[in-house]
This record gives sequence, C-alpha cells and structure tokens, in this order.
Amino acid sequence: LNMKLSWLMLYAEILFLNPVTADCKVTSKIVTCDESGKKLHTIPISLYQNVTKLSLNNNKITLNDTDRKVLQRLTNLTELYLNENIITVLYNNSFYNLAKLTILDISNNYITTVHHAAFVGLSQLSKLNLFHNYITQLDSDVFTSLKSLTVLNLQDNLLKTFHIKSPFKLITIVLAGNPWNCSCDLLDLQKWLTTFNVTMENENSTVCTFPKTEKSISIRTAVIRTTDCGLKKKSSVTTVTSTSANKLKSFASQTLLASSSNVTGNNRTQAELPLLGKSWTFLGGVLGFVLGTTLLIFTAIKCPTWYRYLISYRHRRLEENDSEMFEQEFSADMNSFPNASGTNDEHSIVIFEKTHAFVPEDDGFIEDKYIDTHEIPEES
Repeated sequence: LNMKLSWLMLYAEILFLNPVTADCKVTSKIVTCDESGKKLHTIPISLYQNVTKLSLNNNKITLNDTDRKVLQRLTNLTELYLNENIITVLYNNSFYNLAKLTILDISNNYITTVHHAAFVGLSQLSKLNLFHNYITQLDSDVFTSLKSLTVLNLQDNLLKTFHIKSPFKLITIVLAGNPWNCSCDLLDLQKWLTTFNVTMENENSTVCTFPKTEKSISIRTAVIRTTDCGLKKKSSVTTVTSTSANKLKSFASQTLLASSSNVTGNNRTQAELPLLGKSWTFLGGVLGFVLGTTLLIFTAIKCPTWYRYLISYRHRRLEENDSEMFEQEFSADMNSFPNASGTNDEHSIVIFEKTHAFVPEDDGFIEDKYIDTHEIPEES
C-alpha cells in the first residue's frame, strides 16, 4: 500500500511540474502536441516542456510577446507548425532559443514584414516555409544566420525583387506566384541561381510580370540588359553628386557659368568639356579667411599698446592769451625789484626766454620764480 501511495505521489508531482495537454502524445524521446483548430489566440502555457513537435495550425495566434516567451521555454522543439494563423509581422528574435528546430512552417498567414533578425538562433533549421503571405520586400541578409537552411519556400507572395546581398547556400527554392520585375534589381538573383546551381521548383511558372517584353518568361532565362544597369548606376551617382553640390551653391554657380560659356564658344557638348575644378577657389577662400583672422587678432593685441603710447605724450601748444598774461605778470614782478647795474629790459626778456625754454629736472627743492637768477649786490 505504501508503495502504491509513493508511486501515485510521484506521478502527481510529475503532472504538476510538467502538465500535459489532452492532445499530446509521448513516445520514447518524441513528444508530439497537436493544438490545431482550437481557435487559440495564444500559445498554451500548459504545454509539456519537453515537446519536440508542436502543431498550432488553423488558430488565431499572432505570435506576440507572450507567445515568443512561451516558445523560448520549449528548447527541445524540432518541428513547429504555425501555418493558417493571423501572424502579420515576424519580429527580431521571434524564435530565439530554439537551437534544435529543423522545420518551421509559417505559411498561409498575413505576414507583410520580416525583420532583419527574425530567424536568429535557428542554427539547425533546414526547411523554412513562408508560402502564401504578403511579403513585398526581402533581403538575403534575413537568412544569413540560417547556416543549415536547404529548402526555402517563398511562393505566392508579393515579391518583385529579391536582393542577394550576401550569398547563402540552398538546395531548393520556390519562387513561383510572385510579380517578378525582370530588371536590373533582379540581376543579382539571376546570377545567384546560376552560380550556385540552386534547384528552382515550378520554374516554368516562375515568370516575369514586368516589363512587357519579358512577360511570361522564366526569371532564370529572362534577358536583363547589363548596359542599362550601368546607365542607371551612373545616373544614381550623378544624382548623389548634384545633391552634394547644392550645399556649395556659390562654387557650383561659377562652374556652371564657365561651362556654359565654353559650350557656346566652342560648340561642344557638355560631356566633352573639362570640368572646372574648385580647389583653387576653395584654397583662396581659406587663405583669405586665415589672413583676415590673423590681422584682426594682431590689431586687437597691438591696439592697447598704441593707445597707451599716444596718451602718454600729449603736447599742447600754448594759446596766445595765456602767453600774454604770463608776460604781464612776469614784467610786473621784475619791476618791483631795483634794476641791477648793467641790466636792462632786453636782458630781462632774454633771461625770461631762456628760463621758459629750459626746465630742469625736479630735484626736490622748491624754486621761487620771483628770485632773479643774477646775484643782487649787497647793500653797503
């Protein structure tokens, strides 16, 4: 009895920790859960964590954040079927942590956008089915992380081009049912199909829709004029050049005027005329700017020195009125003293001129201007 109770408790513990839905089957190491046609809006959380094959087709799953978190727990998944749901966008890391997954079916959904890192982490994925969606643009960079990918189904989408930026190896690819535009944008896909010898299923129905001259012709054998592609590349380069030239309108206008005058004088086409370079004009502008800036800095530095030099020497000429008043005062003072022998008015005037012309340095003594410079004889 005790043995039976212990086994029952152990079984209940297993069921509690690893709940199993009614539609899951466990056979040896393979756990298959079929949750198709149940109108599920999200992936069930109660799925057995060791499930290896999961079918969720014909539901209303959107593959939102909650669904992606549930999938990250199912690390033993090898096959995942999400076909016939309402998925619209494959976000980055949508299938992260599913390193053992080999088959992924997302066909018959409403996918319009596939993010760059949508399939990151699927290192063992060999078959990817994106049949019957609404994908309008797709680059090969999306599949670069799928090192083991061998079969890719892109049938019945809205692809006009398929850019092969970085080559990846495939065995089989399905591209039928897309409105392919067999122009220069499809040239890299055509070369990739030929170079790697990839098997393209339904090749006869994988035909061009545009242009009309190549309509209903297989995209592998459609004639794409490489000369036209070269012209388009040159025109794109010219567009980029003209856009950058608009930033230097002054230089561009001078160049265009010079080119138009040469065309008129020589009756040549614009392609035959040599383009005038802007290097000398640009160099002259730079030199003028440097010299002007240097002159302004030099003037700003030297201006205070010149100002101090001019303000330190302020020579002002005496006015006529000041000199007459000074002579009158001086003559009045001289008349108050007795005349010395051998002196006269002329001598006094001469003495005044010499005294006024020569100003000795200040030696600290106070000189009385009323004292005559000649010795006055002492009275006996």
